[in-house]
Amino acid sequence: MVLPLHRVNVLTGIKSAKVLEDPAEYAGWIRRAKRPLLVLGPKLAEISLNGKSLLEYALEIAKAANIPTCATAHIKGKMAELGATPDCQYDLVEIANRLNDPEWQGVRKEGNHDLVILFGMRTDMGNQALSNLKHFAPHLKTMTLCKYVYPHADYSLPNFRKDEQWKGFLENLITSLKEEK
Repeated sequence: MVLPLHRVNVLTGIKSAKVLEDPAEYAGWIRRAKRPLLVLGPKLAEISLNGKSLLEYALEIAKAANIPTCATAHIKGKMAELGATPDCQYDLVEIANRLNDPEWQGVRKEGNHDLVILFGMRTDMGNQALSNLKHFAPHLKTMTLCKYVYPHADYSLPNFRKDEQWKGFLENLITSLKEEK
């Protein structure tokens, strides 16, 4: 078992994240989803990998897979600076509550989402939102693209010790998503 950043979340019950290290496998799960949603957190504007912000990576992923985006916190303004507009803007708790409702029609009013991908969240907030979704949204699969393991997600990245590993994963994920079009 891969240990999460916050040890308090080690005991997760009978359902815990499957840690995936292969970007092509991640891309496959994203491609199989009928209505995925990419939830963009505040860390995306704060962190860069070799001069490229995580928000730029997130927008490339959304574009490559044609995934609607939900901006949390101050990300909507940062997206506007990059010439992008989110499909919706909610805080993390609010979007998690919407996703819990199987009758919700989703951000594009095409039906509820079947996969939600969290990217750029504080680990404590992300884990709590994923725990909520794990227990109250059985119609939904969850993924993370953050640097650390999120045990409450269905699919999570491993704990990347070096930013170069994470950068390589994100770049290969984007390439895999573009190839599968």
